Amino acid sequence: MKTFDLPDLGEGLHEAEIVAWHVAPGDQVVADQPLVSVETDKAIVEVPAPFGGRVAKLFAEAGTTVAVGAPLVGFEHAGTEDSGTVAGRVPDGDVVVDSERPRTRSGGARVKAAPAVRALAERLGVDLTGIESSNADGHITADDVKRAAGADEAVTATGERLRGVRRAMAQRMAEAHASVVPATVCDEADIDGWREGSDVTVRLVEAIVAGCAVTPSMNAWYDGARETLTLHKRIELGLAVDTSDGLLVPVLRNIGARERADLRQGVDALKRDATSRRIPPEELRGATITLSNFGAVGVGRFAGLVVIPPQVAIVGAGRIAARVTLRDGRAVERRTLPLSLTFDHRVVNGGEAVRFLAAMMEALAQSD
Repeated sequence: MKTFDLPDLGEGLHEAEIVAWHVAPGDQVVADQPLVSVETDKAIVEVPAPFGGRVAKLFAEAGTTVAVGAPLVGFEHAGTEDSGTVAGRVPDGDVVVDSERPRTRSGGARVKAAPAVRALAERLGVDLTGIESSNADGHITADDVKRAAGADEAVTATGERLRGVRRAMAQRMAEAHASVVPATVCDEADIDGWREGSDVTVRLVEAIVAGCAVTPSMNAWYDGARETLTLHKRIELGLAVDTSDGLLVPVLRNIGARERADLRQGVDALKRDATSRRIPPEELRGATITLSNFGAVGVGRFAGLVVIPPQVAIVGAGRIAARVTLRDGRAVERRTLPLSLTFDHRVVNGGEAVRFLAAMMEALAQSD
């Protein structure tokens, strides 16, 4: 028997949780056929077969955590010529088709659900074929499954061990708290000159570009162990996205070289993929600075966001509101956008932070 071990799935990942097997012992598989869906601390990943052969043994059950390098699948006749016949369960687009129990609705339509959502449905005993999606694209979400099970309160009250994204978030918050020396500056940008329907997120992205131009040290990584600061020429913006599985931070690439329409398309694509958990792991790596637009969910102000190493700064934006202020000695009402900048005070000083925030405010004050 030849053993296939869990491969290294990305930078810094040491383990993964088995979400769903697509094969079973006795199945004949071909090279590159998906074997299993696993959930890392970043995303859902399909692991393909490295060669053809007959599956002799699965070394882990769904729901268990496997370390990188640990045995995953045992093969007999591994590497032999195969006929091209695929057995077991093979992903078909967004759907995993089970040879014993096809995931189709009564009318023949395929059920659209990410592996993590299917695993949740299995745990709660929910039949996916009977659930109507709340998403416009037809994908069933974890919240849809919980509603169908009537288990919203039960799921949060069982004391389950943290897994996947939520466990990674807990670990990173603890690591950040242990290493970063945070400080925060706050202010409000006057956006009264914006036209109705202005793209708030894209304007914030452009303002971060302006801030980095004035204070390049904000677009940097700090290695505390080596005490080295790396300034980046390209601005790779982490965009915090709230999902039912926890907070994901996909990366909007090279924002300083992109037009507004391209930025909007990029933001939409990242949010869509992050929410459905279909985002590739490589799109969750390499952020040089982060934006958290908590105003999008109705929060007015928030200070003290968490800087995740090796980054040195995170920008927060609150809810737009009308404020009374003095202009030329008269009280006037203006629309304002609350901003906060939390930075690692080990390598960024207060003056740099203030100049960065001032540049952002100046950029946001410009009319469309």
